[in-house]
Amino acid sequence: MTPSPAPDTIIAPARAGGNFRWIICTLLFFSVALNYIDRTILGIMKDPLSQAFGWGEGDFSNIVAANQIAYAFGYLFNGWLMDKIGIKRGLPLAVLVWSLASAAHGLCAVFLPAAGVVADKAALWTFFTIPASVLGFMACRVVLGLAQGANFPAAIKCVAEWFPQKERSLATGLFNTGSNIGAIVCAVAIPFLLRYVNWYSIFYITGALGVVWLIAWWFLYETPEKHKHLSASERAYILAGQPKPDAAPAAPDPTLPQSEIRNPQSKITWLSLFAYRPVWAYVIAGILAGPVWNTYQYYMPDFLKTQFSLDLQSAGNWTGLFFILAIFGGIVGGWLAGWLLGKGWGVNAARKVTMLVCALAVVPIFLVPFVPAVWIAVVIFGLAGSAHQGWSANLFSFVSDTMPKQTIGAVVGLGGFVTYFTGGWMAKGIGLIKESTGSYSLVFDICALMYVISLLILHLLVPRIQQSRK
Repeated sequence: MTPSPAPDTIIAPARAGGNFRWIICTLLFFSVALNYIDRTILGIMKDPLSQAFGWGEGDFSNIVAANQIAYAFGYLFNGWLMDKIGIKRGLPLAVLVWSLASAAHGLCAVFLPAAGVVADKAALWTFFTIPASVLGFMACRVVLGLAQGANFPAAIKCVAEWFPQKERSLATGLFNTGSNIGAIVCAVAIPFLLRYVNWYSIFYITGALGVVWLIAWWFLYETPEKHKHLSASERAYILAGQPKPDAAPAAPDPTLPQSEIRNPQSKITWLSLFAYRPVWAYVIAGILAGPVWNTYQYYMPDFLKTQFSLDLQSAGNWTGLFFILAIFGGIVGGWLAGWLLGKGWGVNAARKVTMLVCALAVVPIFLVPFVPAVWIAVVIFGLAGSAHQGWSANLFSFVSDTMPKQTIGAVVGLGGFVTYFTGGWMAKGIGLIKESTGSYSLVFDICALMYVISLLILHLLVPRIQQSRK
């Protein structure tokens, strides 16, 4: 006779018996899309804003740098905040704050100079040599970045609560496509809207989109345990698919730092992570290669517009095509590593060969200032953007390949922080290069080499990738 299960045992149904969890995934998709619309809009509107306020390259770079550094700190601390107050309140709070910050950009119209007058950098409303309009945009971008840093940690936590373990990678991949879709929509729609409304109305519109999302979240979200629209079978399917705690602690791993061996339950701190060589490899790759994506996001539309004498709509359309091409990179990069593993390759060779292919695919970007046609430049950009996505997918996997499982979240958060913090200073450097040379050529020369250098350092620090036993 088959024994009866314990009263608190959850019996997993053979099938989910419902698809409400995918509605939750759709909400996450739209939050990520809105995140990227509000983030990408600045690069698309660089020229109209610079003309309206009389900004130079350094002024725009100050705004981008402020946003990137704020996002770095938001990324670092918001994971803790989401654990503290929960997703139900935490994610809508973040969306509300960044939507208000997005709309607040429009209020900076108060700093517009009088008709025909270039903004005075020595006016009373300035701080050192920064115009008041730049300070206004910097303040808005700081609040935007701090709040937007919550989106990805919250979405990952939401997927962990709403999906069985076997479906999480699929759910994460689906909501993360919102980043590219949001960037595509922004690149195509913003130039179109500018034909009919002024620039500050654009910010009011994008801010209002966040309010629409908040209304949907209010009516649709609750935890799986309490949700009224979730069928009993789907609830059981979700809860039964959660990972089970280990029955016994794992044996000490001799490759770990001695402090970890002596006290395997010791609290993980950011400082303690630097005892691991893979962390150094991951952080250095984040510093060198990570910020390159932000170069495409903030400066590629301006490069295409000026290099090929495009109007704003054409530059936006070509930028949209770039993001479409970039969608395939993460898929192909993940597939290639998996295909090599399926062919019997070890994880060390499969991961590093895939990263080498991605690194080499970025190198031709140094050619874009010299190509004769915009489509050729966009194809090269698209190849580099796809390579970045494939590189990122494998770099994230490198962390799970090499690090104890209880450190993975902290390592990813640390890597995100250094990537965006470095990106802020890189934006400042790009502005200085553009002002002094009048060209993006040196910028793309640097970007072309960053991935190859990062992979070389990674290989020197971790000659052989071995799965952590802890």
